[in-house]
Amino acid sequence: MNFQPMQKEEIEMASRLLLLGHYRKFGPAGFLPIPVEEILESHLGLTLEFDDLRQRLGMNDVLGATWVNDRRVVVDISLDPTVDPRQEGRYRFTLAHELGHWELHRHDFENGVAQRGAFRQKIPPSIVCRTSTSKDPMEWQADLFASYLLMPTKMLFDVWSSIFDTSDAYDAANEMAELISRWDGQSGSGRPVVSVAREMARAFHVSGQAMQIRLQHVGLIRLTAN
Repeated sequence: MNFQPMQKEEIEMASRLLLLGHYRKFGPAGFLPIPVEEILESHLGLTLEFDDLRQRLGMNDVLGATWVNDRRVVVDISLDPTVDPRQEGRYRFTLAHELGHWELHRHDFENGVAQRGAFRQKIPPSIVCRTSTSKDPMEWQADLFASYLLMPTKMLFDVWSSIFDTSDAYDAANEMAELISRWDGQSGSGRPVVSVAREMARAFHVSGQAMQIRLQHVGLIRLTAN
């Protein structure tokens, strides 16, 4: 497979077109959270399942997998939010990540030999998403797509203004420094999450970590001193 580099603007546009296509069918636009399950199943006609992917694929860090020709997305059972509601943010990001692969990469995998057959026959998936491959260029593209899809730029600014009654950015450097000083490094992955990111995350039904990264990217929070 020949990997095709993409600009961030191209990836954001792909996410916007998918969301617009969904709303044209099922509209209207503007409601939160982004209906990622409905986009996957109703709009794109993909099958969504849970399975013990770690056992099935023999990988301890697998989160999701896609069988392109079978039009099937499977999420590891550890992320099932009906079993553990704390996993909702990670589950929704995983679905959006798989949609990123579908929209950006599926044509590279269609009609491959590995796609002939059904999931129950243990045919290998086209795409396997693991925490250890997060820096792979294709995985980075799917992650970026997921961020744009779940937290569209205009909605971010609109919700920010609605919640905090301002369009100004928040200087979170002091809060982050205080959080880091009290952080033991064992409570989950990544850096601690500041209060405004946690509040925004609740509106979009994403993890605080994902929201914090997105807010930093669009310039609504500053986490380090200038």
